[in-house]
Formats: sequence, structure tokens, C-alpha cells
Amino acid sequence: MALGLELVGKPKERTCPAVVLMISSLSLSVSMFLNTLTPKFYVALTGTSSLISGLILIFEWWYFRKYGTSFIEQVSVSHLRPLLGGVDNNSPNNSNTSNGDSDSNRQSVSECKVWRNPLNLFRGAEYNRYTWVTGREPLTYYDMNLSAQDHQTFFTCDTDHLRPADAIMQKAWRERNPQARISAAHEALELNECATAYILLAEEEATTIVEAEKLFKQALKAGEGCYRRSQQLQHHGAQYEAQHRRDTNVLVYIKRRLAMCARKLGRTREAVKMMRDLMKEFPLLSMFNIHENLLEALLELQAYADVQAVLAKYDDISLPKSATICYTAALLKARAVSDKFSPEAASRRGLSTAEMNAVEAIHRYLLEMKSLILPPEHILKRGDSEAIAYAFFHLQHWKRVEGALNLLHCTWEGTFRMIPYPLEKGHLFYPYPICTETADRELLPSFHEVSVYPKKELPFFILFTAGLCSFTAMLALLTHQFPELMGVFAKAVKPRTVISY
Repeated sequence: MALGLELVGKPKERTCPAVVLMISSLSLSVSMFLNTLTPKFYVALTGTSSLISGLILIFEWWYFRKYGTSFIEQVSVSHLRPLLGGVDNNSPNNSNTSNGDSDSNRQSVSECKVWRNPLNLFRGAEYNRYTWVTGREPLTYYDMNLSAQDHQTFFTCDTDHLRPADAIMQKAWRERNPQARISAAHEALELNECATAYILLAEEEATTIVEAEKLFKQALKAGEGCYRRSQQLQHHGAQYEAQHRRDTNVLVYIKRRLAMCARKLGRTREAVKMMRDLMKEFPLLSMFNIHENLLEALLELQAYADVQAVLAKYDDISLPKSATICYTAALLKARAVSDKFSPEAASRRGLSTAEMNAVEAIHRYLLEMKSLILPPEHILKRGDSEAIAYAFFHLQHWKRVEGALNLLHCTWEGTFRMIPYPLEKGHLFYPYPICTETADRELLPSFHEVSVYPKKELPFFILFTAGLCSFTAMLALLTHQFPELMGVFAKAVKPRTVISY
């Protein structure tokens, strides 16, 4: 590198002769050293610089691909900035961020699984009405095909061929045509009081919730008889055990849907009692997620203490989180601060402990804002499908708590401004799993625009290092090809030493 020194003396100022002579001698020595440099030195200098910057670029790129951030940026923010007196307001959350990364990685496989929507609507009384009014199909073929697989798993067993009505229903659940399924259900009822036939008619033929409830009550009567008979024979062999397991699934499904009918018809306390009794009678059948139906009904009653008790039982960190669990916990924390929350005041004084708890609870499961449509029958954790299903039933509970939607909106705005880098800035926020886009496109109708998590841009220091590496490599190449010309150019751009007295 060329080193130049320019001292411009002022006429009225006196300079110590010894200092002037020392500076003059130093500048002359530097000038003589630079004049003796050969073109080979410049070739070696630029080549070495290019090699070092290239190695830095390779390391930065590897670190970014593995950890999603720039190594130089992380070191400067985490280590150099505190030494220079800088203060990171988000530093208390950094440990949570690292834990969030590990939790997110551990749960990514489970969260990419498609789950049955615990609050799915009735096809005949609700989904079909939407089609009649709008002319749009709210359910995709993929979603309905998953439901058909669920029905075959829950409502059939290997011994169905021994009973004519059950044999007909075993074929009915495989039918793609709705009218063919309904006709098969009526055919089965002509032979026997078949609980699964009543279930199909209540789900798909009934045009109102009142009609669906009547059919489910008939299904309950038939299902309880089958359950009692198979319960007595369940230990007589594998076939009887499979039949009892099927009858148990049928009975639980009927009681759960009856509780949902009561909830939809305004008999909320009755629905809560039915759900509690069902959870006590069949505590091991967690696959139906009845506790999520219970949480929604308790929120309607504003029984927040009971809601907290249910959350304490099911808010287990080892399980993949659902929007109902996370947002209900956030709503309870928001109730304590939302009525007095002000974004302007929070920006001036910072967040209080209670406000920080509420914001962190929201960050656990923050989703993008989208238009509300009918929820599908299956959902994907952290996807649009689950966000729609949650908001469809729970938005009213957020509206009921004064200031809760304002707090939710401010948290959403503040975090989404930092996307796609929220984790790197100390916020407890989990990005969408990679699989959500593909699965949601199959679960949701074509008129819904699926959310896509923004891709990270390359950090500044990677771009800077790439530019520096390219520039020094070009200089090294030019110096190697034209050493004399580059030597003349280096000497020409070298600053001159001027000493004035």
C-alpha cells in the first residue's frame, strides 16, 4: 500500500525544527522504499490479498448456509459492539432465540404432518351452503380424500363383512360420489340400525345443524348398543378387539359431534359438560383433540380460569404446538395488558414484564394476515390452513377482550417488518416450515392465495467480501499479465510528500 503524508505549514505558525526533520526523514525513507518495489511485489501482494479474501468468502458462504446469518455480522454485534459501548435492546431474548431454533428444528417434522381439523364444519349443513350461495367449492379433492381415509380408519374393521349393513358402509366410505355415499347409507339403514350410516347422513345429507343433531342422536342410540356388545367380547380374540376399537371410535365421534351441534345451536354450557364427560370417559383418545373444542366453548363462556386450567394440562413443550393452544395462551396474557397498551408509550418506556410475556406468547405462533374463508377439514401446523381454521372460530374471542386485537396487530407489524430476519434480531419467532406452501396449496381452494415465507437475502458482508475478492483477483491478474504497466500505475497513484515551512 502507498503511504503519503502531506504537511502544509502556515506562515504565522512556528514548527519545531527537530520534529520537521524527523517527519522529513521518515517520509523520505517511505518514499525510497516504495520506489524500490518491483512489479513482482505487486503481483505477490494482489495475489495474496485475492487468496485471503477468497478464503473469507468461502467461510462466510458456508457459515450462512449452515446458520442463516453472516459470521462477521454476528461477531460484530455479539462481541465487538458491547466492547465499543453499544447496547443491544434485544439481548435478553437471545437465549430464547437459540432455544427457539432447536425447538423449531425438533418439531419441524411433526409440524409438516397434516392433522384432522378438530373444529371442521358439517359438509351438508355448512360447506354445501357455501357452495350454493357462492358457487365455489370450499373443500379440495385432496382434503376430502384425506377425510375418506380417516373414515375408513375410524369407522371400519376387518369383521365388517360379517354384518351386511357394515359391509355396505365399508364400501360407502370409499365412494367418491356424494350421492352414492348417501344412497349406500340409506340402503344400510334398511337392513339394520347402523350407527355409521347415521353419521354419514348427518354429515353430508342434513342441510341444517338441527337435522344433523337429530341424526346424531339416532346414531348415538345405535352406537351405544354396539359398544356395549363389543365391550363384553373384546378379550375373546384379535377380531373382537378390533371391532371394539372401531365401536369406541364411532361412539366418541358421535358424542363429540353432538357436543359441537349443541355449541353451534347456542347451548354452550351443555356442550362444555358433554366435552368434559367425554374426556373423562375416554382420556386416552387424544387423536380427536377434544380439548380444542372445549377451549373454544370455555372462551365463549368467558370462563378464563377454566381455560387456563385446560392449557396447563395440554400446553406441553414436547408436543407440536397448535394455533389454538398458542393463541389461547397469548390471549390470556394479553388480557392483563391489552386494555392499557399503547404502541407510542411502549416505544418510549419499553415493554413491561407482562407486556413482554404477551408479545413473546404471540411470537410463538405468528402468522400472516389473509382473507378469511371457510376452514378445511384438515390443517397443517403453521400453515394458512390452520390460521384460517383458528381465526374462523376464535376471532370473536379476541374481539371481546378490549385492546387485544390492537396488541396483536402491533406485534404482527413489528415482527413482519423484520422478516426474513426476526430470529437474528433477538425475537422469539419461528419461521414457517418449508413444507407448508406445498401442503396448503393442496388443502386450500384455488381462490385462496397461499402465504410464502420470504427467502433470506445475502448478508452485506458476503456481498462485500465477494466484491473485494473479485477486485483483488482482477488486480492480481492484470499485475501478472502487465507487471511493468501496473508498476507504473501504482507509482503514479502514490501520493507525494510535501513539506512546507
